[in-house]
Amino acid sequence: MISIKVPCSTANLGPGFDVLGLALSLYLELQITFPSTPSDAHLNCEITCAGLGAENLRTDPEQNLITQVALYVLRCHNQHKFPRLTKVHIINGIPLSRGLGSSGAAVVAGAMLANEIGGLKLPKDRILDFCLMVERHPDNITAALYGGFVGACLSELDPEDAARVEVPLAEVLPEPAGGVDTGKQPPVPPLGIGQFERFRLSSDIKAVVVIPNFKVDTAKAREVYTSQRIAILTQILGQPPTDPKKVHLAMQDRMHQPYRANLVPGAGPTILALATHNFEQIAQAIIEILIGANSAGTQCQWQLLEPAYHGSTVDHDA
Repeated sequence: MISIKVPCSTANLGPGFDVLGLALSLYLELQITFPSTPSDAHLNCEITCAGLGAENLRTDPEQNLITQVALYVLRCHNQHKFPRLTKVHIINGIPLSRGLGSSGAAVVAGAMLANEIGGLKLPKDRILDFCLMVERHPDNITAALYGGFVGACLSELDPEDAARVEVPLAEVLPEPAGGVDTGKQPPVPPLGIGQFERFRLSSDIKAVVVIPNFKVDTAKAREVYTSQRIAILTQILGQPPTDPKKVHLAMQDRMHQPYRANLVPGAGPTILALATHNFEQIAQAIIEILIGANSAGTQCQWQLLEPAYHGSTVDHDA
């Protein structure tokens, strides 16, 4: 069995809107086996699901985001279905549509799945290119793929490559995500779509994550862009012992957060606090604010997460 594990990620840290990402210790796992019993599985792929939101995950390989991405990468390498009968068991530990990078993790998992079953031997920097053709936010994608605390951006490309990068998603993913016959000869990404830098993160920092019981559509929360105070934040978070006052100052932003305040300050409803102690007190204070600002039916859970430094991993002896 092959096991692929991809961590969740949080992005838009303080002023680092669409720039800074941090991988955290909740995981999407794929368990991949190759049944010997003959099957008429569509595109040679059987999907089963467990974990968070399993009842809502699709099991048709042309409708599940993970296998859609895998098919995109395979078709870019002239493999138009899974090359052998493959069972993909999805174990999801990342809350869906809550601002913890569940879609980014799925995209990364799909690209890594294709790399394994197709024998493509792509390095991670090339896998990043394929991921960014589907998910255009490099902060989540880069954090999930490489792990740790990262700053990422899309590269400046020449006009020809830029035109290919802007291909509509329907032309990348296979039918039915696109139209009839789309995705059969999808555009191969240019080299080096994204660039990133890994930053140090002080070893005493943990993430207090408060997850409400409602969803926020990412598209509704991504209307303003800024990158204020990023330089000071990346330095402060890497210098132990962590100074909470300096972190608080560096995390503030006066441009995009006010516009998103009516949604909650993020591309999903989850609230994250970087902290070195008093974790439960911080979580309870956030929960009280969230419940007070929303309907009486709002419920929240909280978790204490560690940074995930290793990023996405593959285990061939699972």
